[in-house]
Amino acid sequence: MKGLIFTEFLGLVEEKWDADMVDDIIDACDLPSGGAYTAVGNYDHQEIVALVVELSKRSGVEVPELQRIYGRHLFGKLAAGYPQFIGKTDSVLDFLEEVEHYIHVEVLKLYPDAHLPSFETTRHGPDILEMIYRSSRHLDDVCHGLIEGCMKYFHNEGSVERKPIEDGTRFMIRSR
Repeated sequence: MKGLIFTEFLGLVEEKWDADMVDDIIDACDLPSGGAYTAVGNYDHQEIVALVVELSKRSGVEVPELQRIYGRHLFGKLAAGYPQFIGKTDSVLDFLEEVEHYIHVEVLKLYPDAHLPSFETTRHGPDILEMIYRSSRHLDDVCHGLIEGCMKYFHNEGSVERKPIEDGTRFMIRSR
């Protein structure tokens, strides 16, 4: 998993809690990397899982909610850091439809060794998008938060419903 995911997570922890919490969760996890991440490095995704679980223990916030908080935070950071990926559209549903066929293609140009989840989208009318998320990492709650962050970015007051399916998660996104 790209180090950017780790550096942004630790940035969120410092922002919402403090630098001591960052140090505490890193120290408690006994991570193979030692908790020293670079944005372009590659790290085992189990490290972020360990950090989230430890943060949950210390903060009292449940793991799924922490992952959604992180997903919302991450979308804002990615949008700010890579505005060229966002500028093609002004619609949340149009943007989400482009993740697999445009955004991920561009990400792989920058990071050819990235292991990205897959997304399959189907429009069910102008204001409803079905998005199937598949990933061996099973970060469904982070994905849910990313969708919510995307909706916030596009000033959309819609809704997100999700349902586990055999090989992933089905998100139904309604735009208002």
